[in-house]
Amino acid sequence: MTVLNSKIPAGPLAEKWSNHKAAIKVVSPANKRKLDIIVVGTGLAGGSAAASMAEMGYNVKAFCYQDSGRRAHSIAAQGGINAAKNYQNDNDSVHRLFYDTIKGGDYRAREANVHRLAEVSGDIIDQCVAQGVPFAREYGGTLSNRSFGGVLVSRTFYARGQTGQQLLLGCYASMNRMIGQGKIEMHERNELLDIVIIEGKARGIITRNLVTGEIERHSAHAVVIATGGYGNVFFLSTNAMGCNGGAAWQAYKNGACFANPCYVQIHPTCIPIHGEQQSKLTLMSESLRNDGRVWTPKKKEDAIKLQKGQITANDIAEEDRDFYLERRYPSYGNLVPRDVASRAAKERCDEGFGVNETGKAVYLDFKYSIERLGKDVIEARYGNLFQMYEKITASNPYELPMQIYPAIHYTMGGIWVDYNLMTNVPGLFAIGEANFSDHGANRLGASALMQGLADGYFVLPYTIGDYLADEIQVPRIDVNHQEFIKKEKAVTDRMTRLYNIKGTKSVDSFHKRLGHIMWEYVGMARNEDGLKLAIKEIQTLREDFYKDLRVPGDYDAMNIELEKAGRVEDFIDLGELMARDALDRKESCGGHYREESTTEDGEAKRDDQNFTYVSAWEYQGEGKAPVLNKEELVFENVKLTQRSYK
Repeated sequence: MTVLNSKIPAGPLAEKWSNHKAAIKVVSPANKRKLDIIVVGTGLAGGSAAASMAEMGYNVKAFCYQDSGRRAHSIAAQGGINAAKNYQNDNDSVHRLFYDTIKGGDYRAREANVHRLAEVSGDIIDQCVAQGVPFAREYGGTLSNRSFGGVLVSRTFYARGQTGQQLLLGCYASMNRMIGQGKIEMHERNELLDIVIIEGKARGIITRNLVTGEIERHSAHAVVIATGGYGNVFFLSTNAMGCNGGAAWQAYKNGACFANPCYVQIHPTCIPIHGEQQSKLTLMSESLRNDGRVWTPKKKEDAIKLQKGQITANDIAEEDRDFYLERRYPSYGNLVPRDVASRAAKERCDEGFGVNETGKAVYLDFKYSIERLGKDVIEARYGNLFQMYEKITASNPYELPMQIYPAIHYTMGGIWVDYNLMTNVPGLFAIGEANFSDHGANRLGASALMQGLADGYFVLPYTIGDYLADEIQVPRIDVNHQEFIKKEKAVTDRMTRLYNIKGTKSVDSFHKRLGHIMWEYVGMARNEDGLKLAIKEIQTLREDFYKDLRVPGDYDAMNIELEKAGRVEDFIDLGELMARDALDRKESCGGHYREESTTEDGEAKRDDQNFTYVSAWEYQGEGKAPVLNKEELVFENVKLTQRSYK
């Protein structure tokens, strides 16, 4: 069992980060040139970290599986990025951002990490403005803000519905500048398949060149994982199909604890499933809930007519519409947090009030805001999102309400890290969505971009120096070291094993089977019997996978199916760990909803007496049950209360 040391600094909450920076070790400019850092992933977390550390003088090697770093999935983020600037003069502050994030995460995040995130949030906006990110502005030229779910102030900076894209372009430009200066060695179309540990420290990675099929060795004094989340374990999610948990899973198999894997976010504002052959779901920005009202019919007979296509939303009278979020949560209304809004939509649909042919959809209606503000204003705010919705659904949201339903989106769980963002494996760091540290059991909207850029621009560049200061005398790591040879062979054996199964079923068929198991039993609502059944079914699926998988194409060349086979193999193992974690946590909190733990009015009910801890799972070897380590969460600055948005 691993002893977890979070390394949270002593002292008052508001002084922990500044005191920590003053106390940790620093590497001089001349010595930075002697040190190599590998960054895996080029989204907002990885790209900002690579650019920042290269600017500081480190030698950086950056890796991504896409054909360009600018295709990282951060580009898909729509609604905005939070920061405690108080530009709206609505009483926002660092403390309020801290408290909203702790509460939004259902009191399952570290106080110190979340407060640091709130502290540096304002610097992120200044950095991105300096890069030329075209944030929306008011008439007078000041940056505009809008509100988001789970808060009562307006602190979300945005660039229409393309915030992630614009932030990533700013980050990508900074990274390209360093590539041009020779400070970043860029490796595109290159996927991490294993991590090399030498004498207890992370010293490199083994990758597969996705164009040539070659296995490559890369060494460094430290390795940073910034590869995002693992939502695609459910097959259907809002993530791009290439998104995977492989790098984080290899970190886990090499000794890094995996924390809170069951904490998965369900996003309430997605276009509903529309066919068996669908490969992913499309997210509609949470920002739409600022001006759209969520409703279903009050009368079940109206819902039945909608499901049969006999009437449209416009045929239902005003008094027959149930604005259920406004009814149930009058203080926050349509802007309750994502987990609350998702469960409320599921409850309405489960009761028979769904509005499409499957009964799995609710309305997001802009009729009222168009009447209040005018179509031009709504078009200026959300025009690109409306256009995207119409192209996908062939329905005009200016004339008919959007149809939405919850879907898998973000993962709050991830690799366990300490306050310095280092895993329990020395020299192995994890940042952004790949780690677990900032969001607890539920992420508030517009906080993913904030955490990714905070980690990459303003946290890791400081904290990695504390580790590397002791590595200055270590010469450049030799890729011919015995551990590199050993790990390369292990990767080759694994890929060969998958390729040579020569069964009858495709990789996608197994991925879809896993997705059905996960959504049914480890999805929006979980219970003990279902989770136990999920573990058994995943184990059966694994046996079938190794017996009947078929990977076509050539082994030693570009082979997309072979890539996917390795990723799905990881997803199968990860899915089982998620079910184990959900089974162990006999409480409801945030995105983890146990049917056995609910309040009288159907809300999530935490058990602070028994579960105020981080679940950090430790790998024990293939076929062996993992060990659960616990990091107790201590709350000195907030009072633990059952969340209420009423």
